[in-house]
Parts: sequence; structure tokens; C-alpha cells
Amino acid sequence: MAEFIVLGAGMVGISSALALQEAGHTVTVVDRVQPGLETSFGNAGIIQTEAVEPYALPQDISTLWRYAIGQTNDVLWKLEPTLRMAPALWRYFLNSATDKHRKISITYAKLAALATADHAPLIEASGSEELIIRNGLAMLYRDEASFEKEKARAERLEREFSVRSRIVDGVTYQAEEPALKQAPAGAIHWLDSWSCKDPGGLTQAYVALFEQRGGRILHGDASSLTQTTTGWVVKTEQGIVGAEQVVIALGPWSPELLKRFGYRIPMVYKRGYHGHYQETTSLNRPFLDVANGVLAAPMSRGIRVTTGAALVDLNDPADPEQLERGVNALRSLLEMGERVQEKQWYGTRPCMPDMLPVVGKAPKHDRMWFHFGHGHQGFTQGPTTAKILMADIAGERESQWLPLEPSARF
Repeated sequence: MAEFIVLGAGMVGISSALALQEAGHTVTVVDRVQPGLETSFGNAGIIQTEAVEPYALPQDISTLWRYAIGQTNDVLWKLEPTLRMAPALWRYFLNSATDKHRKISITYAKLAALATADHAPLIEASGSEELIIRNGLAMLYRDEASFEKEKARAERLEREFSVRSRIVDGVTYQAEEPALKQAPAGAIHWLDSWSCKDPGGLTQAYVALFEQRGGRILHGDASSLTQTTTGWVVKTEQGIVGAEQVVIALGPWSPELLKRFGYRIPMVYKRGYHGHYQETTSLNRPFLDVANGVLAAPMSRGIRVTTGAALVDLNDPADPEQLERGVNALRSLLEMGERVQEKQWYGTRPCMPDMLPVVGKAPKHDRMWFHFGHGHQGFTQGPTTAKILMADIAGERESQWLPLEPSARF
């Protein structure tokens, strides 16, 4: 058994630590902030078993033009950050072509299929059952054309990937969901996804489980990571900590750290925002207002509204325009009260140009492992890819996960 440092205390990092710990290794997790306060804190809280196809960049000029001129709330962008991401965005666009996307989805779908089964033992062991809602996720469509198109897609996903769904007319769905003020054109209810009333709370419950099992959580500076003759060291508030091996699980901050070690990791940074609103009528399950790119989910603090993607730099100041536009549109559909007073939260999704997470051995360094790049699905996929990482460390990786290997991509 070995000693490991895991850099990053979000869902992906803590899942890594728990998997290593279960295999008998000694693990210290190092992060600059309290665990679960970055992207794992602010997401929509959905364990998405229906997410068998990653978000692709549109291939048609009309949709791209709507993005470019700001006619959609799905994607907002700023010129300079978008230009800096242009090489990664171009590769993302090429990988979104139908044939390539279909091939990528084969691996992606396998990750989605394992998500709830891999979360379940951690939920039970951490005593977090009260946070989990097991009644699916809905996609609501405001026009018949969009609904008909997505009905066909839902039927295809069931044929190809065994993803269960229920296609519901708008009037029927409104009767099932009293919080809706009007009937949509229709809804697709994905039956097997789970949601969480407090994503940050679930991550912190996993942290508590890790600590109960003997793990350490330290505040420290990941940028201080240094290779030694025996392994790796990093500076923490408790002093310099060393271990034989290190796992890089820093999400969107991973490429910046790895530049120091000679890696050039292309990444698309998609910022998301959320806000909480008073729940005037109980919302039974989360739903996506597809037309406006905004999701509403029942949370412990009220209804959490989350946004699509803003292409901005990691350190850009908060600009909640996308959230405000989404909320204004959502109010025509959903009963919501006033906003809960809180600091504006935002986080960044670390999206790889090939849409697959990076899981495996660093190509140029011994005893360094990569575990990042989950895009929109770190909360969903964290425990699953942690098990894949652990198998790789043990020399037991299955061939079906070879597309996740860093050596084939950098």
C-alpha cells in the first residue's frame, strides 16, 4: 500500500480519496478552501443517468449564429476569453460531428449507466439518504416542434442505451406538477436520474466519511506541488506534506498547475451561476426549461435556478445576466417567490474538447495521476471515474475505459 496526496476536494477529488482509501492506501486531500465549495457546491444536484450523450457544439450555422449574436440564453460569451479558448473550441466543434460524437457517446453512456450504483453505497455509508430524491428529471418544451424532435431522441436513447423515459403531454404534466403556472407543449420525464437537495452537503458528507475512515483534509496551495526523489510534496497550513503518489483532481484549475510540469491541456471553461428562490408551491422534481437554458431544482434552501454556460475566464468577476434572464423567463412557467439573500455563486465546468473526463497515469511523470475534465458531469461521474482510476493504479484497467487515458490525448 502507498501514500497518496489528492489535490482537490470537490466531488471528483473526494471520490478519488474514498476509492484509494477503500483499497488500503493512506490518503491526504489538499485544497485551498473548505471541501465542496467550488463547482460541486453550486451545480443542479442531479445524478444524471440519462446523460448518455455529452453536450455537443451545434453543427448548423443558424444555431451557431444565434449563439454569436446572443439570441439564446444557453450560451453567453466574452470576446477575449473565447479567443483564448479558440483552439480548444475548434477541437470541440470537430469532435461534435455526428460520427465522432456517436463514438464518444459509447464511452460516455457507460459512465452514466454506473452513476447511481456507484453513488449508492457512499450515500448509505455517509448517512445522506435524506438528501436524495429518486423520482427522475424532466425536460419541458414550450413549442410542439421541439417536443416532437426530442420525443424521437428519447425513443432512440431507449433503443440504443436502455435509458428509460416517459413522454407526457403538457396538460398531464402540469397536473402532476402543481408548481407550474401553465402547461408546456410537452415533457420528457427521465425516470432513473436522482437529485440531491444539497449538493455541497452531499460532498461534505462524503468528506466526513473519508475522515471517519482515517483520511486527512488539509488546506494548502496546490501550486506548490513539487516532485522529489521519493514522490511529491505540497505546502499546507500544517506544514509541508509528502506522499509517494499524487492525484490531480483540481477540475478547471488542473491545466494551470500542469503547465509547470510540461503539459498543455486544452480545456473549454463553461461558467455556471445559481440562485435560490422561495418555494411558494412544492416542486416535485427538477426540470429544465429547454427553450431558455435554465434549470429549476427543489433544494433545502428553496428552488435553485441554474444556468447554461458562460465562456469567460476563470477569474472574471461575477456577471449574473444569464441567471437573471433565465429567471425572468422561468417565472412565466413556474411559481417562485423572492430571491433568497445570499452571495452570488458561480463555478466553472472543466470541459475537454473530446467531452470525456481525463482519468489515468500522467504521460511524463511516474506516480502522478490525472482525474479531471468531467465537464457538466463531475457530480454524476465522480465515484464511477474514481473506481476506474483506482483500477488503473492497481494495473487492472479494463479496455473499455482506454478512451479516458491521458496518454492517448496529450
